[in-house]
Amino acid sequence: MAFVPKAHNLDTAQKRSMTRFSFTVHAVDGRARTGEIRMRRGTIRTPAFMPVGTAGTVKAMKVEDVAATGADILLGNTYHLMLRPGAERMARLGGLHRFMRWDKPILTDSGGYQVMSLSDLRKITEEGVTFASHLDGSRHMLSPERSMEIQRLLGSDIVMAFDECPRADSPREVMAKSMAMSMRWAKRSRDAFDAGGEHAEGAALFGIQQGGLDERLRAESASELTAIGFDGYAIGGLAVGEGQEAMFATLDFAPGQLPDTAPRYLMGVGKPDDLVGAVERGVDMFDCVLPTRSGRNGQGFTWAGPVNIRNARHAEDTGPLDPACTCPVCAQYSRAYLHHLHRSGEMLGAMLLTEHNLSFYQQLMAGMRAAIAEGRFAAWAADFRRRYFGKG
Repeated sequence: MAFVPKAHNLDTAQKRSMTRFSFTVHAVDGRARTGEIRMRRGTIRTPAFMPVGTAGTVKAMKVEDVAATGADILLGNTYHLMLRPGAERMARLGGLHRFMRWDKPILTDSGGYQVMSLSDLRKITEEGVTFASHLDGSRHMLSPERSMEIQRLLGSDIVMAFDECPRADSPREVMAKSMAMSMRWAKRSRDAFDAGGEHAEGAALFGIQQGGLDERLRAESASELTAIGFDGYAIGGLAVGEGQEAMFATLDFAPGQLPDTAPRYLMGVGKPDDLVGAVERGVDMFDCVLPTRSGRNGQGFTWAGPVNIRNARHAEDTGPLDPACTCPVCAQYSRAYLHHLHRSGEMLGAMLLTEHNLSFYQQLMAGMRAAIAEGRFAAWAADFRRRYFGKG
């Protein structure tokens, strides 16, 4: 089934431009599904994992090596890029794709999550958020309109609506008030995006569902977002300390509240077993710093579970990090060498383990796509857990 977003009271040029984005579901197995998103810069196979390129780079990786892992899309960080090198400077330099030499799609977050995490350094009003830069203390205002402008200047392919992300354990009245404001900001984001002219022709806009762990608030948020109309829908406000059990309980209902004709994106998730559980519940897209951050800190993800390569037991192990992995790192380097690099503080250790982790995540996504397409996802997921958690 193919999906082309509905026109949302747009003029003729904008209606025509919406055909530049399409989402096709090729197969469904339970609630898990596999398909593809077609955009001007390429096709994104779903379920998809997006490596995080916070400041115009995936840490410890060259972009050609990121592409070689099988990644179809990267995530860029609006907050960090607006502060350094600056959105207007980025536009003068030809946009983020040209700047970092990545020719596939890029999704940019709205900046809202990072700004909200500044706590004492920011002030929230209906207009937006005023905050002090963590770099030099300079004052900035980020509103739905400014967020859309920054993402346009960056040249983003998938633009995220501006929202507020409160703590998952916030009182219900706080969560309800925050969600309502996020929905007003979503409408302003939609209007500002549609006014973006040429950028809107090639880009897509995703709305973000909020409501914490509350099913009724999530349903209300989904209803309002659907009424506004977006090209895709993100599930926000999870993976913020609530734990996997609570996250999965929310994902038991949240994806189903969103249109099944559009991609569903779970923001900021996560561990390999998080991804498998979320795909089981109908999620199509993910991003997380975990594979890159873990790689820099000596943790490698394998089909037999995570490995701390700094442990002494790897010092004389001549085998690969993961015999079942097809990445160049596992084909060429031993656990003993990786152990030596990390214990010696050599930057190559971070580079190699990051490359492996990103390759493993893409192999994980490819395995899920194949299993869904062949109607054997439940068995695949059970086998993954048996191997990953060592139960069998």
